[in-house]
Amino acid sequence: MDRLDAFKTIAARASRGELAFPANVEASIRLQQTLVDPDCHVDTAARLIQADPLLAARTVAIANSVAYNRSGTEISSVRSAVQRLGVRTLQSLVAALIVRQLGSQLTDADLQARTARLWEHAAHTAALAQVIARRVTHVDPDTALFAGIVHEVGAFYMLSCAGEFPGLLDGEPEDWVGHGEEPIGRAVLAALMVPEPVVRAVEAMWAGMRALPPETLGDTLLLADDLAPIASPMHTRPGATTPQAARTIDFAVGDGTLHAILAESRTEVESLYAVLML
Repeated sequence: MDRLDAFKTIAARASRGELAFPANVEASIRLQQTLVDPDCHVDTAARLIQADPLLAARTVAIANSVAYNRSGTEISSVRSAVQRLGVRTLQSLVAALIVRQLGSQLTDADLQARTARLWEHAAHTAALAQVIARRVTHVDPDTALFAGIVHEVGAFYMLSCAGEFPGLLDGEPEDWVGHGEEPIGRAVLAALMVPEPVVRAVEAMWAGMRALPPETLGDTLLLADDLAPIASPMHTRPGATTPQAARTIDFAVGDGTLHAILAESRTEVESLYAVLML
């Protein structure tokens, strides 16, 4: 089966809801289902987070990061971390865990390297999106963080299927953009119960349309994606800015500029990125 046929097969299965997730991903999806319940209590969330040692460590670490610990008071308990972060940020952390679990079963060295680079890109994008949302576009920062984490989830799922489809990674990047990214990505976003505003932002990224200065969540995600120092290894988006050109993007924001804001926020971005890479 050639690459395009493989994309069509995976996309067709995905459109029918036939997504094959590893067992550890299924468990994390069940956790996500609990967290998206509007009646989910802090104590319930804390108990569920504590059941996963890795997720518990990440939750405490992000609660103590520069982005969320403005008072400088460190905490050590999961319950205190959950109270500080709130359920929506926990949803982002669980989404990050799911995305990374999708690549955890891979044994091929090339696939492992590609997956690792893709996560570096997603983590950079998420950290930048959170800061750009808070300082520039004034959309919800937690939603922007979540959007950055999941914006390449379709690619992660596709990579997790590579063992079943030899030659899936052969060919040109445009093959993935034109035949796999949208149908597979949309199905995986639905399976992960990603909120509609985030889905629309990811769809804006697929289309490659944005305004400068940025205004919407989609604009925020696109700008963060362009500015991420590690580019996605999967494709070049239509109209995407090259890494060299991205460094020249600047515009006025109030009394300052984007470059000045990002320079001021460098520690914050690096702290968020480091937690997501744990």
